[in-house]
Amino acid sequence: MNPEIKQRIEQLRRGEVPEEYQKSSFGIFPSNWNVYTVGECLQRVEKPVDVNPNELYTQIGIRSHGKGIFYKDAVIGSTLGKKAVFWIEPNCFILNIVFAWEQAVAKTTLAEIGMIGSHRFPMYRPLNNTVDIDYLIFYFLTKRGTDILEAASPGGAGRNRTLGQDRFLKSKIVLSPIGEQKRIAAILTAQDKLIELKEKRLAEKQRQKKYLAQQLLTGKKRLCGFTKGWKTVELRDVFNYIQPTPYLVKTTNYDSAYKTPVLTAGKTFVLGYTNETNGIFTKVPVIIFDDFTTASKYVDFPFKAKSSAMKILTIKDGFNIIFAYEAMQLINFTVGEHERHWISKYSYLTIAVPDLDEQNAIAEVLSTADREIALLRQDIEQEKQKKKALMQLLLTGIVRVTACH
Repeated sequence: MNPEIKQRIEQLRRGEVPEEYQKSSFGIFPSNWNVYTVGECLQRVEKPVDVNPNELYTQIGIRSHGKGIFYKDAVIGSTLGKKAVFWIEPNCFILNIVFAWEQAVAKTTLAEIGMIGSHRFPMYRPLNNTVDIDYLIFYFLTKRGTDILEAASPGGAGRNRTLGQDRFLKSKIVLSPIGEQKRIAAILTAQDKLIELKEKRLAEKQRQKKYLAQQLLTGKKRLCGFTKGWKTVELRDVFNYIQPTPYLVKTTNYDSAYKTPVLTAGKTFVLGYTNETNGIFTKVPVIIFDDFTTASKYVDFPFKAKSSAMKILTIKDGFNIIFAYEAMQLINFTVGEHERHWISKYSYLTIAVPDLDEQNAIAEVLSTADREIALLRQDIEQEKQKKKALMQLLLTGIVRVTACH
C-alpha cells in the first residue's frame, strides 16, 4: 500500500484530520467534498401513463444489491386497474423505496423505453450537475447508503409511500466533485465487469463439467483404455449409512472464528461454525443425505450435523465415493410425501458402474473439473473483496482519484 495512504488510514483511525481534509458530523472527508440533501441532487421524474385497457404493458423490477433492472411479463392494461404507473425514461436513478431492505437501486437505460414503473419504484434525474448516477448506485450500496434507504422506507406495501420519498429526499449524503465521482464510478464499474466476466467463465466451466459428468457416468463416453462392461447396482449395495445422532450440534451459538463447520445437506450447506469439541465426525470422505428432500453433499472435512433428518453415507468396498456421489446427482427422483426416503425408497434406486479402476479414472477427471471450478470461485470471491475494499477507500475519500493528463 502507498505509504501516504497508509499514514492517512492510521490518522483517520486515531480520529485525526489529515491535511486537506475536514471533520463534520458525517465524519472526516476531503475538504473539497460537500454535504447535500438527496433532494438537492435529484429531481423526481414521473410521466404518467394513460392506460389503455386493451394494450399490453411491460413492467420493470429492480434486483437487490445494485444488480440492475429486470423485466416482468407484459400485462394487459385492464389488469392494472387504478394502479398508478409511469413511463420509464433513460439515465435516471430508480430505487425500491417501499422494501428498502432489498437494497434495490438501479440506473435506467434506453432499453427500458416503452416500459412502465410503479410508485413502488420512484425515478429521479440528476439535478444541477451535482451527482453521477453510476456513482450514486455504488454510494447506496455502502453502509451509509443502505442506512438511508432503510430509514426512508415506509415499512412495506400499503404504507404512505410519499412520506418515504420525502424522507429520502431530505437525507444527507457526502459527495466528491462530479469529475471525481465519474472517475470513481468508472473504476468500480470496471471491477464489476471483471467480476461479471469471471462469473460467466465459471458458469461455462460448470456447464462443461455437467455435460462431461452426464457422458462419463452413463458410459456414453469412455476414457481411453477402458472396455469392460458395466453393471447396475442399487445404492444400498454401494453405501452403508450412519445415523447422525452422536454428531448433532447442541447449540446454535455459531461464530466464524470457531473451527468446526455445522452442515446441512441442503443448499445452505454450512450453517455456521461451532466451538463444540465432542461428537465431531472425522471419518471422511462421506456423503450427507437429507432424508426428507433427498439432497446430498460430498464432504471431505470434519464436521458436526444440525438435523437428525440426515443420513451419513459411507462407501462400501469396490466403489469410488466420488464416482458414486456424482452418479447420485444424475438420479431423477420426485419427492412425494413428507417422509424419510433413504431406507424406504431411495436406497433401492440404481446406478450403472464400471470396474473400480474406471470409476477411479472417471472420479479423477470430474475432481479435476471441480478443482478448476473451486479456483474460479475463489478468484471471484477475491475480486469481490477487492471491490469492497475499493468502495471503502474511494467512496470515503481515503484514496483520491485524480484526473489523467
